[in-house]
Amino acid sequence: MNSLVTKSVIRAVLLILLQGLVFRRIAFQMGDFAFIHLFIYPIIILLLPIRTPKILQITIAFVVGLSIDAFYSSYGIHASALVFTAYIRNFIIKLLEPYSGYNVDESPTLSKLGFSWFLSFASILFFIHLFFYFSVEAFSFVFFFEILMNTIFSFIASILIVMLYQLIFRSDY
Repeated sequence: MNSLVTKSVIRAVLLILLQGLVFRRIAFQMGDFAFIHLFIYPIIILLLPIRTPKILQITIAFVVGLSIDAFYSSYGIHASALVFTAYIRNFIIKLLEPYSGYNVDESPTLSKLGFSWFLSFASILFFIHLFFYFSVEAFSFVFFFEILMNTIFSFIASILIVMLYQLIFRSDY
C-alpha cells in the first residue's frame, strides 16, 4: 500500500508539472479563438484506487486543482472543475461496473479493466470535466457555442493524450 501511495504522489507531481509547464503553453487557434486546450491533470483523479474515500478524492482534487490554478493564474476554475469531477467519479464507476464487479484495491486503469471500459470511463469524466471547466470559465451560457466548441475539441485532444499515456505506461497502479 505504501508503494502505491508513493507512486501515486510521484505521478501526480509529474503530471501537475507537465500540465503547468508544457501543456499550458499549447493552444491551437482558429482565428482569434483558441478551441483546443490540452488537459491531462484529471487523470490524477481518474486513476485513484476505487475504494478511495470520497472526502479524500475531493481533498486531493482541490489541492491538485489549486496547484494547476497557480500555473494558469486562474482563481479556482481548475479546482472547482476537478472537485466536481472527483465528486461524480464514484457515480460513473458504479454506472460502468462490470458484471463481475471490481477489485476495490485496484486503480481503474487500462491494463486492469480493458480498453473499452477505460475509454468509456475516461471519456465520460473528461467530457464532464471540460464542459464544467469551460462553463465556469465563460461564466455565462451566452457563450454556449464557444463552450461547446472548446469542450469538444479539447476533449478529443485530451482523451487522445490520456489514452496514449495509458498505452505507454501500462502500469497496474
